[in-house]
Amino acid sequence: MTLPSVIAIDGPAASGKSTVGALLAQRLGYLYFDTGVMYRAVTWAALTRGIPIDDQAALTALAESLHIEVIPPTVNDGRQYTVLADGQDVTWAIRTPSVNQNVSPVSACQGVRRALVEQQRRIAAQGRIVMVGRDIGTVVLPNADLKLYLDASVQARARRRYHEMIARQQENGIPLAQEYDEILASMMRRDQIDSHRAAAPLRPADDAIIIDTTELTVEQVLARIMAMIEPTRG
Repeated sequence: MTLPSVIAIDGPAASGKSTVGALLAQRLGYLYFDTGVMYRAVTWAALTRGIPIDDQAALTALAESLHIEVIPPTVNDGRQYTVLADGQDVTWAIRTPSVNQNVSPVSACQGVRRALVEQQRRIAAQGRIVMVGRDIGTVVLPNADLKLYLDASVQARARRRYHEMIARQQENGIPLAQEYDEILASMMRRDQIDSHRAAAPLRPADDAIIIDTTELTVEQVLARIMAMIEPTRG
C-alpha cells in the first residue's frame, strides 16, 4: 500500500486539528491547508464592509468575489501561515472575538459554503495535502484517502484557546481579548451552531477515525496518526 495522498482532518474549535495538521503535513512533506481561515476571511470582510451577517445573498456574492490567499508566514510572530484577503494581511484580524462570534452563521450560509468548497476541491485535486476544517471528510473531500476527526471536551478546548491568547500577549504585546469564561461561552455557542446547521453540520464522517485529544499532547496525537500511516508505506 502507498502513503495516503489526501488526508482530511475535521473537528471543533481548538481540538488540535490545525496544530496537528500542520505538523503532519510538515512530517510528510505535504501541503497544509486550513479551510477555516477562508470562512474567517469572509466573515472579517463582511464585518469590515458592513454587510449584515444574515444577508445570505450579500455574503454569497462576497465569498464569490473575495480573493483569499494562504501563503507561508511573512512575519515571524507565531503565525503558521499568512492569510491575505484582496491582498491585505488579515492573519490576526480573523482571530478577533467579533470574527469568532460571527464565523459560524457565515459558515452556515449555503452560498458561502458552495463558493469556498469549489476552491477547496481545486486545491486538494493536486494531492499530497493535509486539509483541515469542519466538513472536509463529509462534504469537501468525501473520497479522501484518510479521514480523521479530532475532538476534546469544550472545557479543554476553551483552556487551550485561553492559553494561546496569553502566549500571544506575552510574546507580541497583543491585548488579551477575552477571559476564559467568555471563551468557553463563545465556544459552546459555536459548537451548537456548527453541529445543528442545515448546511454541512459538524460531525465525523462515517469512515473517519476519531481521536479524543482531551488528555493527549500534540506529540501524542501526531504519534498516533503516524502509527496509522507508517504501516501503509510500501
